[in-house]
Amino acid sequence: MKKPKPPSKPSRRIAASRPMHAAQRVARSTSPALTGEGELLTDLRDLIQSARQRLALAVNSTYSLLCWQIGKRLLEQKLKQGRGAYGQRILATVSQQLSAEFGPGFTYAALTRMVRFAEWIRDERVLASLSRSLSWSHFIELLPIKDLLARDFYAELCRLERWDVRTLRKKIGGMLYQRTALSRRPKAVISTELAKLRQGEMSPDTVFRDPYLLDLLGLGGAYSERDLEAAILREIEGVLLELGNGFAFVARQKRMSVGMDDFHLDLLFYHRHLHRLVAVDLKLEAFQPAHVGQMELYLRWLDKHERARGEEPPIGLILCASADAEQVELLELDAKSIRVSEYLTELPPLPLLRARLHKAIEHARESAARREGQGPAHARSSRSR
Repeated sequence: MKKPKPPSKPSRRIAASRPMHAAQRVARSTSPALTGEGELLTDLRDLIQSARQRLALAVNSTYSLLCWQIGKRLLEQKLKQGRGAYGQRILATVSQQLSAEFGPGFTYAALTRMVRFAEWIRDERVLASLSRSLSWSHFIELLPIKDLLARDFYAELCRLERWDVRTLRKKIGGMLYQRTALSRRPKAVISTELAKLRQGEMSPDTVFRDPYLLDLLGLGGAYSERDLEAAILREIEGVLLELGNGFAFVARQKRMSVGMDDFHLDLLFYHRHLHRLVAVDLKLEAFQPAHVGQMELYLRWLDKHERARGEEPPIGLILCASADAEQVELLELDAKSIRVSEYLTELPPLPLLRARLHKAIEHARESAARREGQGPAHARSSRSR
């Protein structure tokens, strides 16, 4: 009787064609060779993306420098020969020749922008600093701004906060500069603050705005302070963008125990560039002088219990529905590290907002001029009283 043959082993080809079990697939996918390939690809992608970013920055910087140098050379030629009809004629002639040789980037309008660019920025070191973060498209957005101090403000803040062109356009359209406390200072003070901004130093005048545009909260009709607070937290990302770069949210309804009483601060932020806590008190009604005493209590408590080593003293922001400029001025709140700002949950027409801000700026500058005019005589009369 013949012995039965043992079952034949499957051929290598058949075995290879069978699907792998889950455990086999995991083992293969996590094998050292494949894991190493994944890490290698990640590193190579990072290198390529980093090189592309550096290349883009170099291209932008080089092109901005080229535009500045062309504008500077054209400006020198116009200054030699006069700015009248000759200047227009030479720009038109040069534009035709350069466009024919190098393409459409050298139209009459483009060359005119380059000349204005060179008129604006005289120092090549300033240009080098700005062009590391700003592209030629950024500069094109800035050139139409007539107020040179405002233009410098947007350029420096754009550099520090690394705005893209769309964000820059939005900040200009929202009249950010006119809403800062800085714009209400005398021009000499603004120039000094802008010089500090070029060194990366921010001041409260640069950081705080009035009014704040909080139309993104979607509040309509009647609402309470708690509704306003909840809406701010719900839309915290947009609110932080409106507050400005550097704000970090810390607490809501911050509890402060003083003696037998508990007080609650609406919102507490920290500003990384100012290195100080920012206490925000929300008011639905118009500003009242009594609000100042409440904020002073908050700031003293924060200074005693929450201020960390190396931080500047806390600063307060009273956000209210409206404020009388004369009342705020008489209280001399800057010395108390308190700011008062209005908030707008519905945006007024742009011409109305523009007129209102220009009026506020003129009032603030006139008041500053009066105080400077009083000078020592005012101080002597105050001491005699």
